[in-house]
Amino acid sequence: MIKMNQASLQDEKGWEKVSVKLPQYDVEKVVKATHDNPIWLHFGAGNIFRGFVGGLQQNLLNQGLCDRGIIAAETFDYDIVRKIYEPYDNLTMNITLKADGTMSREILGSITEAVCADSGNAASMERLNEIIRNPELQMISFTITEKGYALKAPDGAYMPVVLADFAAGPGKGKHAMSVVAGLLYERYKAGELPLAVVSMDNCSHNGEKLQNSILTIAREWVQNGNVERKFLTYLEDKSRVSFPWSMIDKITPRPAEVVEKALEADEIRDMQPIITSRNTYIAPFVNAEEAQYLVIEDQFPNGRPALEKAGVYMTDRDTVNCTETMKVTTCLNPLHTAMSVYGCMLGYTLISAEMEDEDIVNLVKTLGYKEGLPVVVDPKILSPKEFIDEVVEKRLTNPFMPDAPQRIVTDTSQKVGIRFGETIKKYVERGEDVKKLNALPLALAGWLRYLLAVDDEGNEIEISPDPLKETLQKALAGIVAGQPESCQGQLTDILSNAEIFGVNLVEIGLASKIEQIFREELAGNGAVRATLRKYLNIRFTNEQKEINVKQSFPSY
Repeated sequence: MIKMNQASLQDEKGWEKVSVKLPQYDVEKVVKATHDNPIWLHFGAGNIFRGFVGGLQQNLLNQGLCDRGIIAAETFDYDIVRKIYEPYDNLTMNITLKADGTMSREILGSITEAVCADSGNAASMERLNEIIRNPELQMISFTITEKGYALKAPDGAYMPVVLADFAAGPGKGKHAMSVVAGLLYERYKAGELPLAVVSMDNCSHNGEKLQNSILTIAREWVQNGNVERKFLTYLEDKSRVSFPWSMIDKITPRPAEVVEKALEADEIRDMQPIITSRNTYIAPFVNAEEAQYLVIEDQFPNGRPALEKAGVYMTDRDTVNCTETMKVTTCLNPLHTAMSVYGCMLGYTLISAEMEDEDIVNLVKTLGYKEGLPVVVDPKILSPKEFIDEVVEKRLTNPFMPDAPQRIVTDTSQKVGIRFGETIKKYVERGEDVKKLNALPLALAGWLRYLLAVDDEGNEIEISPDPLKETLQKALAGIVAGQPESCQGQLTDILSNAEIFGVNLVEIGLASKIEQIFREELAGNGAVRATLRKYLNIRFTNEQKEINVKQSFPSY
């Protein structure tokens, strides 16, 4: 048996026997160099960081293009540091789940230290202060989810913890953004040292969200007399402190049972997942899909690792924004939402299983290739068509991805405006007849039909959480699955709501088609599938796909 730790890295033959690739550098030397003169501190020690960001730095270390790793700081769940990092000497086993059903394994040594970003822990905060004051530090980065940047509650008022942090000042904050602002104040006091502050979270304009939160806290501290105004000037000077935007895309699902069993079969010890006190389901290994994208605005006032040599696209802000728009409005997110809405009604619990259903595949391809690509925002650094190709042929079909349509449809009311509304707007701006669209109105009609909580066989289903769930279901009151005549204008108010859809669907003339599709999906058992087939009567062979794309989007 073998266990993942620093000592076992010497057993090269043992790890080779169980098909695990080891770091191609002196891990102990990198650990010491990083401790003494860190260049990269990352907040958010979870799976996307370990399996993706950590893997990037491992790539550079393996190539001899860098001599230091990354220090992880956890802002939310300190059990991750204590139970996943420390017992394994900060090593991670990165497992790639490939679309062909195979796996590859690699131990990452690039994450050299893990610290709890807890203002109540004096030792941890002193170490973070030591790191942030080091002149060689080039960047601090984040994967703390979009919620981690929020200072206000849904009602628009500042959270109590944030108000307390405003009054307490630097070094005493409890909110993640207050902790970071306090660390930046330490760097300011150390000589106004330059630094890049980089969000790598999967949300639009992530750098702007991070910057706004930090500056809000700093302004309150200035106003309260906790810090001098010059600190705010330092933060606002992008030649000293930059807040680059980024786009990240990689699925790192919860630890898979098939992976755990494979590790057990190879007698690799103590790799079982745990559930932390904060209900994080995590393991000493990370399993993730092979596809990955990271696009970063190249604004690093104190230098940076050669990330482009690890496959990162280093570019300008506009290109980052265009890449994000391409993914979110055309090439991935709309396809995910549309197939998940129908997957729930057709009885599926796995995205990969849906991709064996010809009708759902036809919906995805029509939405992406035929209706999306003609109006896609082209970032130039990536091909939108090739991006969809990979999504359709490798990512959605990956049997290892334990992703469920029921999870994807969560909070759909907060997503349809971006995922579908932006495409609709482009057709309207071009003066084209939106009624010629089929897959897009099918997606919206299907979502409303799904909200009735009845599947295509007439069985009740549970609707995933959504902040507008009760409001929308109340608006749909009186509509009964199996009774098309029960739909008597209830959709009008919903479809005219530009706050939801990003555009008034009644005013632009698309509401009537959506309502027509919705009524047809009410016709009885099997009506949802029958309606899909009626409106998507093109069967996409590879040859037809190419023809449709080239006709609509000649540059491809």
